[in-house]
Amino acid sequence: MTHTVHPYAHRLGIIKGWRSRWFSTNAEYRKNLKCDILLREWLAKRMRGMYVADVDIERNDKHFRVIIKTSRPGLIIGRNGEGVTKLKADVIDFMKNIKADTKTDIKIEIEEVKTPEASAAIVAQMIAEGLEKRMPFRRVMKSMIEKVMACRDVQGVRIFLSGRLGGAEMARQEDLKRGRIPLQTFRANIDFKRYEAHLPYGNIGIKVWIYTGEVFNK
Repeated sequence: MTHTVHPYAHRLGIIKGWRSRWFSTNAEYRKNLKCDILLREWLAKRMRGMYVADVDIERNDKHFRVIIKTSRPGLIIGRNGEGVTKLKADVIDFMKNIKADTKTDIKIEIEEVKTPEASAAIVAQMIAEGLEKRMPFRRVMKSMIEKVMACRDVQGVRIFLSGRLGGAEMARQEDLKRGRIPLQTFRANIDFKRYEAHLPYGNIGIKVWIYTGEVFNK
């Protein structure tokens, strides 16, 4: 019997690392895990359209660090760092609302993604943006696949859309693939993201797989 496994979770501890990095006792573990999940969900809504690829969280007794990876850091940082200051204040307020620990020193760090076409999260957001602008879905898929395959590191890409495509009455699925996507190979570096495009007649689900070669660690 086959089981569908998230490509990132499938490679944890082999070629991928954890996105939440901290240790805690049993009593604190539940609180920290809940805080991380709710914070990530809130940041995804708060920074929609800012091309955020990933959010990493690091914490210890004294520090709480949120690392935001984006292809457009200027949108988040703002003029003279005003955006980061406001975001930090909003994060502190949100953590107070969910009754998380706010005694630690909270830091927000912005990291730039050098090759956005090789990031599944950013590609999924670009597709959603095209669909929300009412562009034909086949054109969006083909143009995105050409953009991604033009990137030097990328060896394969797959885009999967499902929902009321083109405003049709009945929901359906469309799939487009170029190159290789070796999902069973542990050392294959596959980036995967699920995303949703919000349209007046309903949401369209987007899945993106990007294969950027095999990783051979020393």
